[in-house]
Amino acid sequence: MKRRPFLQKISLLSSVAVALPLTSFGKDLPFRAPRLKFITASDGHFGQPDTDYTSSHNNLMNAINKEENVDFVVFNGDLIHDEPAFMPQVKTFYDKLNSPYYVSRGNHDKVSSQVWEEIWGTKEDHAFQTKDGSGVILLSASNEEGEYLCGNVDFLKSKLDSFTSLSHVFVFIHISQKEWTRHGIECAALINLIAQYPNVKATFHGHDHDVDGIMLDQKKPYLWSGHFGGSWGNPFPSYRVCEISEEGKTITYLKSVKEGTVLNAHLL
Repeated sequence: MKRRPFLQKISLLSSVAVALPLTSFGKDLPFRAPRLKFITASDGHFGQPDTDYTSSHNNLMNAINKEENVDFVVFNGDLIHDEPAFMPQVKTFYDKLNSPYYVSRGNHDKVSSQVWEEIWGTKEDHAFQTKDGSGVILLSASNEEGEYLCGNVDFLKSKLDSFTSLSHVFVFIHISQKEWTRHGIECAALINLIAQYPNVKATFHGHDHDVDGIMLDQKKPYLWSGHFGGSWGNPFPSYRVCEISEEGKTITYLKSVKEGTVLNAHLL
């Protein structure tokens, strides 16, 4: 699959949207004592033929467990690769984490809504508040058939309205809701809704294995994390860290799974 020219285009666009370059953070990356720290990773594709999916999952769990003071982890879609029998199996890998974790549905997570709830204990669209009072909203981007879907705008609005008193809100949805990536879809209602809420600090996507930067729409940042599994994409498996300082500043940075190298960083 010839994806490199598109990746170069996204990289150029992302460089324009960067609020601060990596070198601007210096000794403040990461924050010394963040009031909240979470990690997101996507596209593990557990069970995909001709991939070493057990090793890729073990490598990521080990890398995350080496991180300090992680409050929670979000696996942002494509947990498995199509076959429903893999869903309870991938959970056994996530259960190795020292931190709580949450999941969102991607287009390869082809299980029924009932099975999803039985395994994960939550509905596909769900939300919660963190220990520091931040809001987190996870939206489904697909269904049992694997269709590309816009997020549930009614659910999102109800949760954003309930979180208006919070200083920080983060949204997770597997598929980009704007056609600025090769595999994104156009969901203007969702993008425009997010733009109406000043406390939404970032929206996190997966799906595009070869995209790991930041894009802006109506001054709102949208971030990708590359991938940690699957058969295509960036040559380095990666995950994204997000931290809020005691003063309320928010940074996010991408790290390689293997070496733990910080690959890019942004002040949100």
